[in-house]
Amino acid sequence: MTSPVPSPFLFATGIENSYPTIAGGVRIDQMDKCGHYARWEEDFELVRDLGLNALRYGPPYYRVHTAPHTYDWEVADAQMHRLRDLGITVIADLCHFGVPSWLGGFQDPAFPALFAAYAGAFAKRYPWIRHFTPVNEIFVCANFSARLGWWNECETSDAAFVRAMRNLCMANELAVEAILEERPDAIIVQGESIEHFHAAGRAAEPHAARWNALKHLSVDLTTGHELDPGMARFLNEHGVSSNDLSFFRERRAVGQRWLGVDYYQTCEHRVASTGRLTTNRAPVGFRRLVSHYHQRYGLPIFHCETNRVSSQAVGWLDEQWGDIIALRDAGIPVTGFTWYSLTDQIDWQHALRVERNDLHPVGLYDLNRRIRPVGRRYQEIIQQWRPALVEQAAHQAAGWMQRTG
Repeated sequence: MTSPVPSPFLFATGIENSYPTIAGGVRIDQMDKCGHYARWEEDFELVRDLGLNALRYGPPYYRVHTAPHTYDWEVADAQMHRLRDLGITVIADLCHFGVPSWLGGFQDPAFPALFAAYAGAFAKRYPWIRHFTPVNEIFVCANFSARLGWWNECETSDAAFVRAMRNLCMANELAVEAILEERPDAIIVQGESIEHFHAAGRAAEPHAARWNALKHLSVDLTTGHELDPGMARFLNEHGVSSNDLSFFRERRAVGQRWLGVDYYQTCEHRVASTGRLTTNRAPVGFRRLVSHYHQRYGLPIFHCETNRVSSQAVGWLDEQWGDIIALRDAGIPVTGFTWYSLTDQIDWQHALRVERNDLHPVGLYDLNRRIRPVGRRYQEIIQQWRPALVEQAAHQAAGWMQRTG
């Protein structure tokens, strides 16, 4: 287990690397759509130019993992070496909403073990990488792929949702074990959308409670936390065995996990008395949700994702950054902040469930790599706050060394 010496605060962005398939087997690869494959060297320079010290980034899993235990590292080698040379901390994003076409989506029982082998091979090939997100946004991935029918296996049943949830969580934890074999001091950054479901009246409370129990499943299972009432039975009824649940109750990477929180205005939902989600939202806000998650899991918090469209982005960045400072002042360990992503995206306003090639202007840069006002504002925040955060980390480290002799 790694020592608790505070690490430098991570000012991060990410290069959006979703690659799910949609109906008809069409793959929506954001790094292709947004020009990263052709302009990756320029993109990494932009990260450095902004003064960022961290990047959420991973090669396209479906292109690297070409067959069982067979990997095409030429897809990733040059990029990973360049990020090392630039001194940028990589938070390695290994599986982002999609799998290779030779696997049967997230329903495939072979996925967890095969993915874990990939994660271990990745950690061995790039031994300087310490931070890993094995599987990104497990709840969102299972929900979109197997409950809403938008991605990958395009299923719409409780049974399919549970299979996807079990396989994604199992893959994540087997990958953690494989990574720790290669890098015992690895930090696992579990990125999850901090969804919350509000009851629209007393009659809706049981439905909201069920939705919240479902969204807790991914972190509950991967951290060994007690499940919400009724969830063990729900999982058992849909094929999750007692042995599986025993595996999930074990705790891995203790002291080496951060909870990565992704927050957008669409993360908060109102649930009607029928159990359906309505368009009227009653947000409690980022700060209260983070406090809830920290109280529940007791993990350091890494702010993994947020954004707004360009006309509203600067105000949203200032609001989110103010919340980060307030959370740290309240004693919640926040290890970093991320504006997501480096560039604008394509079709994310449609949740990638259709291919329209519509611009989603949420990046620090536009797709011509021209800086947006939010990019300049983020740069100002980094310049203003980095010295104080560095000094604070140094004091904390000195205090830890003094306490431990």
